[in-house]
Amino acid sequence: MPQVAIYNREGQATGTLELDSAIFGVKPKPAILHEAVVAQRANARVAIAHTKTRGEISGGGKKPWKQKGTGRARHGSIRSPIWRGGGITFGPRSNRNFSKKINSKVKRQAILMALSDKVASGALFVLEALAADVSKTKEVAKILRALPIAQGKKTLLVLPVTEKRAGRLAANIARVSPIGTGSINVVDVLNNTNFVTTVEGVKDIVKIFRTK
Repeated sequence: MPQVAIYNREGQATGTLELDSAIFGVKPKPAILHEAVVAQRANARVAIAHTKTRGEISGGGKKPWKQKGTGRARHGSIRSPIWRGGGITFGPRSNRNFSKKINSKVKRQAILMALSDKVASGALFVLEALAADVSKTKEVAKILRALPIAQGKKTLLVLPVTEKRAGRLAANIARVSPIGTGSINVVDVLNNTNFVTTVEGVKDIVKIFRTK
C-alpha cells in the first residue's frame, strides 16, 4: 500500500499514513485522463458570442422600394444578410451546446488516476489537521510554507467540511486554491503542482470514492 508522511503545523514529519491502494494506487492511463479533462472543460464552456439573424434585427418591415421599374435589384427587407446592418448568416449563437457526455465510472477512474499520480510523484502532502484556532490568512500561509511543497507553484488545498473555515482563509493566498473533499475534480488535481490535505481529508476522500 502507498504511504505518505504526516506533517504537523511546523512542517515536521510526525508519522506515516497508509493510503488505500484502490484509490491512491491506480495506474494512470493518459487516454482516460484526456477524455475526462476534455469533457470537464467542454461542460464548463458558456457560449457568449451571439449574432442576430434577420428575424431578430429591428426594422425592415417595409419593402425598401417597389419590385419593378426602379432599375435597381429587387429587395424585400433591409434586414437581409446582404445588407449592411442586416442579419448574420451562420454566425455564432448563444444557444450552442458544447457539453460532452462521459461515463460516471470513467470520470471517477480519472480522478483516482490523478490522485495516484500525485502520490507517485511525491506531491501529496498530509497535515495532522488545520487547528480550529487558526483565524488569519497569514497563519494558514505560514503552515503551507513550512511544508516541503514546491514553493511558488500552484497548490490545491483539499479540506473536509470540519475545516471549511481554514479553506476560506486560504482563498486569499496567491496560487492556493481551496476546495472541499466533495468537489475534487480531475482538472483541479492536474492543474495544481501540490496537493495538500489533512488526515481527516484523506478519510473523507476514501469514504467518498469508496461508495461510488
